[in-house]
Amino acid sequence: MSNALTEGTFNFDGQKSVYHGKVREVFNIDDKYLAMVVSDRISAFDVVLPKGIPFKGQVLNQIAAKFLDATEDIVPNWKIATPDPMVTVGHFCETYPVEMIVRGYLTGSSWREYQKGARSICGVPIPEGMKEHQAFPEPILTPTTKAEQGEHDENISREEIIAQGLVDEEEYKKLEEYSLALFKRGTEMAKEKGLILVDTKYEFGKKDGEIYLIDEIHTPDSSRYFYLEGYQERFDAGENQKQLSKEFVREWLMANGFKGEDGQQVPEMTEEKVAEVSERYIELYESIIGEKFVKADAGSLVERIENNVNTFLKTL
Repeated sequence: MSNALTEGTFNFDGQKSVYHGKVREVFNIDDKYLAMVVSDRISAFDVVLPKGIPFKGQVLNQIAAKFLDATEDIVPNWKIATPDPMVTVGHFCETYPVEMIVRGYLTGSSWREYQKGARSICGVPIPEGMKEHQAFPEPILTPTTKAEQGEHDENISREEIIAQGLVDEEEYKKLEEYSLALFKRGTEMAKEKGLILVDTKYEFGKKDGEIYLIDEIHTPDSSRYFYLEGYQERFDAGENQKQLSKEFVREWLMANGFKGEDGQQVPEMTEEKVAEVSERYIELYESIIGEKFVKADAGSLVERIENNVNTFLKTL
């Protein structure tokens, strides 16, 4: 296998601080810009798995860049440029402390909670008698708190967000409006590629009094996709949906006794498993974007990224 970028140590011009996320390193450049490096690390159940996945970072960064460009008429976004296949440079924004989860279907964690008897998510009522992978009458918004490093995101209702002063009511209404409009656009774009956008998350920030869409958008790490062809037949038969998302990694972990709970061991990630996951991410890219994936040179990743980013920063 090719190299995978799992470490997040870089030296960028004007670098003031760095936030180390589960998958991304976000560098503050002179309090004006952010350089987001999308690593090849992979996380599931809020746990970073022990091996990186070659080309995963490139897949995620390039998908996000495509969708940011395709939705900038809906809401301004933070992206300025992608000077490296694994890096986006954009505007420095003050981040809202909530993530906006939009769900079009009852699946994944929402289905697991529904099975346990839950009939509302984040204060949003869910109808009785629904089946796994069934579409909601209309997409629903189920926000979460934005967790600090090492902590879990927590479901929270619209009312709690406003009452706790996390986001004021007028701005929260705008976040809802933007999120649903982005999901509608993403749904339309997915349908053109023979896919269903099932659920996704959006993050927002603020710069000079204006709301910006930040981070990634409509990637397989932040979103779930079903194949449109055969969806209804599989649903009617009560079968699992054929899907494009990171769910296949979660399913492999669960099948091997790991759900991120205390005392559980991450199953061994063989070279074959790593190669399989890498190929699945490339398949995700080609299906979602509709273009052949071109692997970037992965020989000296840190040197390549530093050179590309620093060269670009000189143009700002």
